[in-house]
Amino acid sequence: MREYIDNILQEIESEINSFDLYGYDIISNSLKMIDIIQKHIDQLRERVIVYEFGSQEEEIIFFKELKPQILSKQLYFNKIYCIESKFPTGSNEAAKKYLNDQLHSLEYYFNRHLDFHQYYRSGSTVYDKYYFVRGDVDPKLCTDSSRFNSDLKFSTVYDFKVAKIIANEMLRIYLNRRLKMIEDPALFTETKKGRRTWTGQKNALIELGYSLYASGDIDHGNIDVKEIMDTLGEAFNVDLGEYYRTYIALRSRKKDQTAYLNSLIEKLKKKMDEDDTK
Repeated sequence: MREYIDNILQEIESEINSFDLYGYDIISNSLKMIDIIQKHIDQLRERVIVYEFGSQEEEIIFFKELKPQILSKQLYFNKIYCIESKFPTGSNEAAKKYLNDQLHSLEYYFNRHLDFHQYYRSGSTVYDKYYFVRGDVDPKLCTDSSRFNSDLKFSTVYDFKVAKIIANEMLRIYLNRRLKMIEDPALFTETKKGRRTWTGQKNALIELGYSLYASGDIDHGNIDVKEIMDTLGEAFNVDLGEYYRTYIALRSRKKDQTAYLNSLIEKLKKKMDEDDTK
């Protein structure tokens, strides 16, 4: 199932990389992405409702880590569409106020669901069997009335909330960048020239980023993970979103925790061998 999800995510990332996230056609591109992702979700649902998870742990991983990665992108583009289609015309001050109001709404959602945010971000697992396994919902653990209208074959108590957390983090980055573009548009015109785009999976770049952090080879180790991820994201024109969640997922793998780094070693050795024969 993980490989199937990875293939979907790679297709989605390829579509995202085909357009400028901050361009004038972002509204039409957002609608396009919503439609593309919905088709993937529909196909995933058909697969999941007949799929038998090998264990409760596998089911938890799917609803806590895998499905939210796809759903979060749909929520993200849906929110971008709503924001951009209602964007005020007029002064820069009006535009900045509008964007700041959107940021405040993210903070409001965070505060409303603070307990679950802390549970999720801390990597806690004690309630996972209640939050991320399909079946009867304990009303004491989920007071959100939306559970009564959920697809019980394809959803759990909190998989939507995980997707919402991931989407909101990506949206926070998007909104802050939009603010900076208004404050200094020339800066973004200059930095965009000559930039390269990351066309691989985000998980791979995040794995690379954490390896650089662990090495301590940047600024003698006097740099935190966020600065490294921001630098890589800016350099390769990619939004790395909730990189710490990806790191937790990589760390929790039973085997091949450093799959991307291992593949780089193999590819480099192969190239060296090929060059030796020339």
